[in-house]
Amino acid sequence: MDTAILHALNDFAVHHDGFEDAVSRYEAVSQALFLGLVLLLVAIGGEDGALRRAGVAAGLGAGLALACAQLLARLVERPRPFVADPTGVHLFAHHAADPGFPSDHATAAFAIATALALRDRRLGAVVGVLAVVLAAGRVALGVHYPSDVLAGAVLGAACSLALYAPAPRSLIDGLADTTGLLLPAPRGWTLGP
Repeated sequence: MDTAILHALNDFAVHHDGFEDAVSRYEAVSQALFLGLVLLLVAIGGEDGALRRAGVAAGLGAGLALACAQLLARLVERPRPFVADPTGVHLFAHHAADPGFPSDHATAAFAIATALALRDRRLGAVVGVLAVVLAAGRVALGVHYPSDVLAGAVLGAACSLALYAPAPRSLIDGLADTTGLLLPAPRGWTLGP
């Protein structure tokens, strides 16, 4: 099933240039988009500091999840689809042939989306949709199997959920509040209704 979904999405991208172009462009800016969002939330802060806390939680969740992903990648060493099946999978852009399980992009994106959803459902839902589009796009571009991005999504979400437990959340909020002393927040920005 993993390979069937990969081939269906990859073949669709091969035969639909407009789709492939849009996915390639989004994939190319996705890291900057997610990082920029986290930094923006930290910089904005909000009158009550909730945006800053959400941004710090998202950044730390992504960092923890990516560290765990690197360990898993070294243990599993699963080849990327374009390496395992170079004649059957079209790769749309140059990519390193390093292990693809779990997907770093999906890991970070879902860690950020989950951390934000725990603090503001609407913001988390929007970022969650962006994370799903990114994960599906990575499969369509031939860089990952669906199970690579699914594992990344689960890992990212799990790390952000773990950091939302009372003890780490208190430490994260304290760190964010300390950061807030250094960065004055613009007036009028708040999180949630």
